[in-house]
Amino acid sequence: MSQPDCLFCRLYAEGDHVRKADGFAALNDISPKAPVHLLVIPERHVETFRDVGAFPGDEAARMLSFVADTAREAGLEDYRVIVNVGPGAGQTIFHLHWHVLGGGGGLAGFE
Repeated sequence: MSQPDCLFCRLYAEGDHVRKADGFAALNDISPKAPVHLLVIPERHVETFRDVGAFPGDEAARMLSFVADTAREAGLEDYRVIVNVGPGAGQTIFHLHWHVLGGGGGLAGFE
């Protein structure tokens, strides 16, 4: 399931998590783009959103619930969820992950 040379696989196993449950973990982004900027990563190593079909349906649903619950527990009412797919879209770590951004800071201009 995990890849020993993958940064996010290691962060899932050893990182300073804000929240962890059901095969998913959330942690603070080391280069935040908003007052609250969390990364949600699955334990299962999947390189990109293009491969989301590797998740059984119930696991994919739990992932989306985990993202929403993480935002709520971070105190966010209004927030943005972003997934970069491929290098042309800004993906630099090839382990599927979701950015959860909120807390003001000009997110409205992040269109």
